[in-house]
Amino acid sequence: MRPSSDADLPAAPGTFGGSGHEHTVHLLERATGRLATAAIARMEETLSWYRAMPAEQRSWVGLVIQAGIAAFVDWYRSANESRPTPTADVFGTAPRDLIRSISLQQTVEVVRVAIEVVEDSVEEVVGPEDARDVTEGVLRYSREVAFSAAHVYARYAEARGSWDARLEATVVDSLLRGEVDEDVRSRASALGWTAASGVAVIIGRPRTDDGASADEIRRSARHAGYDVLTGGQGDRLVAVLGRVEDPAQAATAIVTHFGPGPVVVGPLVPDLVSAAASARPAVSGLLAAAGWPDSPRPVAASALLPERALSGDQEALHDLVTELYVPIAEAGPVILETLAAYLETGASVEAAARLLFVHPNTVRYRLRRVSDVVGLTPTDPRDSYTLRLALSLGRMNPPVIE
Repeated sequence: MRPSSDADLPAAPGTFGGSGHEHTVHLLERATGRLATAAIARMEETLSWYRAMPAEQRSWVGLVIQAGIAAFVDWYRSANESRPTPTADVFGTAPRDLIRSISLQQTVEVVRVAIEVVEDSVEEVVGPEDARDVTEGVLRYSREVAFSAAHVYARYAEARGSWDARLEATVVDSLLRGEVDEDVRSRASALGWTAASGVAVIIGRPRTDDGASADEIRRSARHAGYDVLTGGQGDRLVAVLGRVEDPAQAATAIVTHFGPGPVVVGPLVPDLVSAAASARPAVSGLLAAAGWPDSPRPVAASALLPERALSGDQEALHDLVTELYVPIAEAGPVILETLAAYLETGASVEAAARLLFVHPNTVRYRLRRVSDVVGLTPTDPRDSYTLRLALSLGRMNPPVIE
């Protein structure tokens, strides 16, 4: 690049304002437009992502480059000892939306291209005697601008992260309360939720650094292939997972990020709109889990039916009767009678057989029928406890057996 006229050539000391430094600044000021144009042309040649940007966004980048070069000239005008540290003000000429359009890495590439153009042109602009000093100034200034760019992006990310966290907490709260409308679904979508089916709610206690717990849950859940919404609710940490096929398996992917104590998994529901139907049993289970101190972690809300029922959960009371007592009663009166005899004789097959005047193998066969019907094994202590409570509730409020 050659000087456009003799006026651009370096003058003898004292010919401009009595100072060679002032004359160098003057030459840089006159070359600002040419340097910015050359930098934009270089970006067009070397940066494919810049060429793919819409014209409006390319013009924003051009404004930033021009403002950056002009700011460098103002910075260079000061003596070395009085030059202020460059700030992020150079980015103020571009709309905030530009931060969403280009990444920090791309911003660094813009700075790099601008430096290369200035370095290639500086000797022709200010002359060989001042070129070294200007080049050193460019390198120092560009380094500070790069730090400023990182600061701008970090500040934006922090603000965006805080906003997303508040929005996510609002969405999770609405889901747990069953207040799901188009606004809630739209907000969930804005937070990255795309799942159309398979939703489960997992609830536990947060760690003392609950913010970090939520971040770790997001990372682990997404790494495992699940959509996730998470947030704290007082002394509870809630995770809503999508794309779930096996709730227990999904919970295992994130369970280590909860604090001490039980982690309860709600039942699988078909979609985000139904999340409250998974959350209610999970919340009830978390409150009642103290009644089963040896429960696994994570534990299904359905496994805590006895404790939930004893704590007054009407849904659990209903499920014990409809999901356990009724199917056993419908399997036949002798099955129900045999189970009752087995439980009332201290879980003894022989004692139940004597009470019923049947062979012990008959009792064993009928108990296997119970397992086939409801999926619980009467000979297992935990299942036996659950079945005993179901039988008591069924007798207290006998349902109509067709």
